[in-house]
Amino acid sequence: MPPPKRVVIADDRMTADSAFRLASEGTALLWRGDYQNARQLLIAMARRTERSKRKPSKTESPPPSPSEAFHMHRQAQSQRARTLSSLIVPLNADYTIPLRRAPDVQAACQEAYGAAAEASVVSLREILGLVGAHEWRKKGVPVPLLGARIHPHYGVFSPVRGEYLQLVADAPLPSKELAFDIGVGTGVLAALLARRGVKRIVATDNDPRALACAADNVERLGLRGQIEVLQADLFPEGRAPLIVCNPPWVPARPSCTIERTVYDHEGAMLRGFLGGLAGHLTPGGEGWLILSDFAERLGLRSRDELPSLIEQAGLQVIGRLDAKPTHPKASDATDPLHAARKAEVTTLWRLAAREITQDKGNDAGFRPAPE
Repeated sequence: MPPPKRVVIADDRMTADSAFRLASEGTALLWRGDYQNARQLLIAMARRTERSKRKPSKTESPPPSPSEAFHMHRQAQSQRARTLSSLIVPLNADYTIPLRRAPDVQAACQEAYGAAAEASVVSLREILGLVGAHEWRKKGVPVPLLGARIHPHYGVFSPVRGEYLQLVADAPLPSKELAFDIGVGTGVLAALLARRGVKRIVATDNDPRALACAADNVERLGLRGQIEVLQADLFPEGRAPLIVCNPPWVPARPSCTIERTVYDHEGAMLRGFLGGLAGHLTPGGEGWLILSDFAERLGLRSRDELPSLIEQAGLQVIGRLDAKPTHPKASDATDPLHAARKAEVTTLWRLAAREITQDKGNDAGFRPAPE
């Protein structure tokens, strides 16, 4: 993060109102008091951000469109993050925090930042996030379909949404000899394919964090003999009878590294996968594209775009499996994007290379998601 333009020293005497006012003005608060008191101050500042967000507007305005609601939500989240990140704490060169009652965060910082080099400052909000990520990595996330836990690393999307995993578990396998997993992430889909009996899976990613995370989970699950993890920009060399990809679902620009697991700027990964799929499938092979229609429901992608991309790539739809969301936000009526989340449908598209003799206008199997 860029260093703040203005910094004031803060300690246990600072009130939440003063801290919130300074942070809202863009002033960073370098904490010199008790660590646990800083945590309480951050909670109080967060309450004030919620209260300011709920203040009624002085002028009546029509309800925003879904895309406007999305951009307003992101803007509000960004502003909230900037405000709460203004409370910063010092870190020694060995990642110890020189404050009273400070916890041991060395392992969490090393996992996220690598080897320590010099003293620094970091937002308390990020420290709490690192500690949470460290606990997730240590304890793991239960995946019932695997009968095991997946251990996500910091900055790698955690498999907390079970509906897309169920789709991969239910889809009929075209072959059990070989599969490619494009964008491996934690390795959960590669592990699921291995559990379904696929003899060899080549899993790729371009993010060093994801590669390390997937390799760690493959080792934990005892699947190193079946799954090979490679660094590659989308496809490995060769062809396979099954190629699976679960790209980020929202075509928007990420504002930080972690958001790349959710936002795919201009649909670059989706386009790259579809564009290269036919050239990496063996005859009769299938590509499984796992994609939510959340972007369509927000007006960020038209309903015609995906069918057009599939046709342009020389592919055809040979089947699909749909799933409704089961995550908590889908039932949270206070969420600004609740209408889109509630109606969202996640689909596993079964794609195959289109035969040259086939009518290019054939779009059999393509139908809109249920409203």
